[in-house]
This record gives sequence, C-alpha cells and structure tokens, in this order.
Amino acid sequence: MTRLFAILISMTMLVACNGARDLQNAPVPLGDFNLVHNIAVAPKAFKGPLSREVSEEELTKALTDATAERFGRYAGARDYHFGMSIEGYVLAQPGIPLVFAPKSILVINLTVWDDAKNLKLTPKPHQITVLESLDQGPIVGSGYTKSAQEQLKNLSQNAAKQIETYLVKQNKEKGWFNGGGETVAATE
Repeated sequence: MTRLFAILISMTMLVACNGARDLQNAPVPLGDFNLVHNIAVAPKAFKGPLSREVSEEELTKALTDATAERFGRYAGARDYHFGMSIEGYVLAQPGIPLVFAPKSILVINLTVWDDAKNLKLTPKPHQITVLESLDQGPIVGSGYTKSAQEQLKNLSQNAAKQIETYLVKQNKEKGWFNGGGETVAATE
C-alpha cells in the first residue's frame, strides 16, 4: 500500500509540472549543444478514442514550436538534429465533471543526430509519452477549459521538457554533448 501511494504521489508531481514553467530560467547544462534541425512528422499519428480532431500540420507545428522555444536557448559549438515522429495523441473532450474528466496524451519517438560525427545517437528511437499538466483542469477536465490548440501546446511543451530531461540524462551517462565546452546559453 505504501508503494502504491508513493507511485501515485510521484505521478501526480510529474503530471503537475508544466513544461514551459522553467523557460525564463537559464537552461540546464547540456554540454556543447546546439540544435540545428528540429523536424517533426505525423504521417501515421494515431488519434486515440474520444479525442478532438487536429490536423497533421497542427500536430507537427506545435511540437516543432515548443522544441524550438526550449532548445533555442542553447548555443554550443557542436550541431545536433532532432527527428520527431508523433505516434499518437488524445486531446480530451469535455467529460462529466468529478466523474469522467478525460486527460490529453501525446506519444512521440525521438531520434538525435550528431552532425560532426554524422552519427545517429539513438540507434532505436526513444519513445516519450506525456500527459497534460494538472493546471489544464484536473477535476473538470481540460476539454471544458481549453481549446484543442491550447491542449496541444501544453502537451508539446511537456514533450520538449521531457526531451531535455532525456538529453541531460544521456549526456551524464554517455557524454553525448561533452565536446569540449560548457553549456552556452543563447543571447537574445
């Protein structure tokens, strides 16, 4: 029972984090990283049950915009590229308050390329699944409080944050971006 409670608390904390909340802060250290190509595709994106409808263009634009917003803060000397494939999504519709408040979900596959080495750092795409932030309407449901575009923006920002978290972990464990420089924040 204690283990279940700890898992629920951890999940609640993860879901509560809004992916854009820390963008005004300095970027987390990520070695000598500079994002050049930020490409998202969604040719086979699965629309989950009871989801609102959005176009492939809206899906890809939201993800590339959120990724550019987060990773545009890095200005290292080594160039990297992202290939992102949107695999599935659910944009919650209005539910029944306090009884059925559906949540929005986004699933993406990430591939990271090192330009100088002409090497794919992720031989197998890394899958990321994100949920909407709790500020989207935890009791009533974001279907009542947000438009499909607002839900998609929130999911995309959360996905970009999860990508950053994944890259920081890979850099610490495998030294992906340690090419002879500390993180350099982009100046405006």
